[in-house]
Amino acid sequence: MADTSAPLTLTDLYLYPVKSLGGLRVPEAQLTTRGLRHDRRWLVVDERGQFLTQRSHPQMALLHLDYAHNGFIIRHIQRPDLRPLLVPFAAEHKGTQFVTIWDDMVFAFRGLKEHDEWLTEALGLPVRLVHMPEAALRDADGGHAPGLVSFADAYPYLLIGQASLDDLNQRLPAAVPMNRFRPNLVVSGAAPYAEDTWYEFQLGDLTFHGIRPCARCVLTTTDQETAQRGPEPLRTLASYRTRANKVMFGMNVVGPAQGLVRVGDTASVVSHHPLT
Repeated sequence: MADTSAPLTLTDLYLYPVKSLGGLRVPEAQLTTRGLRHDRRWLVVDERGQFLTQRSHPQMALLHLDYAHNGFIIRHIQRPDLRPLLVPFAAEHKGTQFVTIWDDMVFAFRGLKEHDEWLTEALGLPVRLVHMPEAALRDADGGHAPGLVSFADAYPYLLIGQASLDDLNQRLPAAVPMNRFRPNLVVSGAAPYAEDTWYEFQLGDLTFHGIRPCARCVLTTTDQETAQRGPEPLRTLASYRTRANKVMFGMNVVGPAQGLVRVGDTASVVSHHPLT
């Protein structure tokens, strides 16, 4: 049964070319077998090949991205002395290594030496930049969800309703922006947290499936302009959004292997999860 209580619209699209660095707000995006094209195909790793994120290295929040021709530019928003770094959307085959992300060991292409040196200087610790090639296979949610995933935590897409953030901000001592939660898809017109219940839904004529709500971590408490941390919004979310000892906000989603989504696309809910 479709949710017809209000017109639903895709109002924002975000992709994150490098996991845990700044995102790009885009007007449209191509879909691939792993999610939005170019989303989280680059990864920062330590010298052992272990993935790094803002969870343990909040200074990664200070690396913001801008578009460039056939790639993107990384700039350190507090280090004007560091010349911005140009990175292509895809790596050339200059070297390979296996990297570890959560419980997965993934085949990757090495970035350039200049990438490693710039990020090492910017982050203050020895790191490398690696890219996921098409030959690399990583199952969504460790094989518990259909399809493949990039270097995202577990799922190709994260969906958040704008009304959910608006409701949260009414409860907070100071409002937080959407970038604390790093969604790919933002939909307006639904009730707060309605996305928790969506099983099959459409953006335009493309069909997506909500798999499970997203458990949130300390990354949401990191200010993306200063890299400073505080207790919010996780403390407030925990007071009313805790399920099975996890704090939930947003919906993990899988989608079609190809197609195009655009800001302004109509969204429609086809069916809901049976337990909601």
